[in-house]
Amino acid sequence: MNSKKLGLIASMIFAGLLFNSNANAAKTYQVATDAAYAPFESLNNKKEVVGFSVDVLEAIAKKSGMKIKFINTPWEGIFATLSTGDRDMVISSVTITPERKQSMDFSDPYFEAKQLIAVGKNSKVSKFTDLKTLKVGVQTGTTGDEVIQKLQGKTSPNIKRFESTPLAIKELENGGVDAVVADNGVVVNFVANNPNSKLKMIDDATFAKEYYGIAVKKGNKALLEQINKGLAAIKADGTYDKIYNKYFGK
Repeated sequence: MNSKKLGLIASMIFAGLLFNSNANAAKTYQVATDAAYAPFESLNNKKEVVGFSVDVLEAIAKKSGMKIKFINTPWEGIFATLSTGDRDMVISSVTITPERKQSMDFSDPYFEAKQLIAVGKNSKVSKFTDLKTLKVGVQTGTTGDEVIQKLQGKTSPNIKRFESTPLAIKELENGGVDAVVADNGVVVNFVANNPNSKLKMIDDATFAKEYYGIAVKKGNKALLEQINKGLAAIKADGTYDKIYNKYFGK
C-alpha cells in the first residue's frame, strides 16, 4: 500500500475519531417535564420551563458537566418517552413508588412531599375519610389518583380525573367537584397565589410521606450515577438549600 493510501486512511480514521469525540461532547440530554405543576414545573411568560425541579436539575447538570434541554411533555404518556428513547430523563414531581420502579430507574430523592386536600372554605370536610362518598378531582395517574382509589374504589364514578392539578382545582372552584387531592406543594402554591379562590387546605395525618425522584430508562446506570453525584454535590455545597429557600422559604 502506497503512502498516499496510508495517509488517506489515517486521515479518515482521525476524522472518524474526531467526529465521535465531538458527538459525545455535544450530547444534550432531553428532559421531559409536564410544565403545569407550579412551583415545581411551569411555563413563564416566555414559554420557558421554570420552577424548583428545573433549578435543581440545572444545578445538577452544572456540577456533572451535562448539557440538558427541557421539553414540555404531557403527563399522560410521559414515562413512555423513556422506553422509546425520545427522552433521557423525566423530572416532573414524580413520586418514587414500587410500581414505577418496575419500569424505570430513579435517582436519589430530591424533594419530600405528601398529599393535601383542597376544599371550599365552607366545606364540612375535616379529614380524608370524609371524601368517601364525595366527588373528588385528581390529576390522572398521580399518587393523588391512587390514594383516592384506595378510599373509594378503582371504579368509583365520583373520581374525576383531569390532565393537570390546576384544572382539577379550577373545577373545584366552579363547583364541579367537592374536593381535590394533590401534592402539598402544588396546592399550597395555588392557594397562596389565588387569594380570591375561597379554598382551604386540609392536612390529614394518614397521608404518607412521598419522595420525588428523577426518572431514567431502566438499566441506564451510567446516567443515574452521574445524576446522583451531582445531586449529592449540590446538597453538600449549599446550592440545594438556596434553591429550596427560593421557592419554599426556610
